[in-house]
Amino acid sequence: MPLILISGYPSSGKTYRSNQLVDFFKSKIESSSDARISRLSVIHINDQILGLTRNVYREARTEKDARAAEYSAVKRALGKDSIVVADGMNYIKGFRYQLYCDAKAVHTPSCVVHVGTPIDKCHEINEKLLDDIGRDGGYPKDIFDNLIYRYEEPNGMTRWDSPLFTVPFDDKEPPCENIWECMIGSEGKAKTVKPNQATVMKPTTESNYLYELDRSSQEILKVVLEWQKDHPGEGGGDLAIGEKIVELPANPVSLPQLQRIRRQFLSLNRQHNLPISGIRNSFVEYLNDSLG
Repeated sequence: MPLILISGYPSSGKTYRSNQLVDFFKSKIESSSDARISRLSVIHINDQILGLTRNVYREARTEKDARAAEYSAVKRALGKDSIVVADGMNYIKGFRYQLYCDAKAVHTPSCVVHVGTPIDKCHEINEKLLDDIGRDGGYPKDIFDNLIYRYEEPNGMTRWDSPLFTVPFDDKEPPCENIWECMIGSEGKAKTVKPNQATVMKPTTESNYLYELDRSSQEILKVVLEWQKDHPGEGGGDLAIGEKIVELPANPVSLPQLQRIRRQFLSLNRQHNLPISGIRNSFVEYLNDSLG
């Protein structure tokens, strides 16, 4: 059953909103006479439950290990009889995409709940948490500032961030009923998801698949970089690549940014055996989603 991804700035109230959702889901399950719903369980996953401290976000290595721990826990929990609430930073869009693919691969819907607390309010909350020695909820200032800087806000126009539910700070509670209806469905009307070629895990059968995955994505980056070099100062534009169009943003895209997107695409698709003929189109779509 569904994966509910919670995302937001540090100290934005993600766990508070997650607990509201968990309590609501449990109440709906307990009061339901539908056997399909009454057998469901709610699994809440966050840093505290996984035994992770705020300091894991100080270094790239420990942060990577923390994301791996969350990813493994979510993947183990996904199933036909569980509602998984992943209450973490989830601030990297590539990470959200990876979890979206895993949910779709097991035929379960997913959504993103964005805790929309403003930065200044998050800073105020974090300072209060740091001052309260009886609680372990604040982020050290350097980690807090760094996470704010690196946060990649969910975009409801992308596949992996939709449906997107934003919870303003002043709202008393999340749109629980809307999320339930979207993810679980009305009594007796189960939500189902049909996996597509990009999310069905299959063994690699074409011997040159990895070579083509690497070559095709690299060639597309080369075309983008050459176009930008030949059109200095021109903001945006549509660049035709085969049957697809790369939608370039107003500001030039740097080589490191393009390489990072390419690495994410390669990492996500090494075990997803796309048809070789569809690799270029898939990468263009991923590139557009990442640049959008």
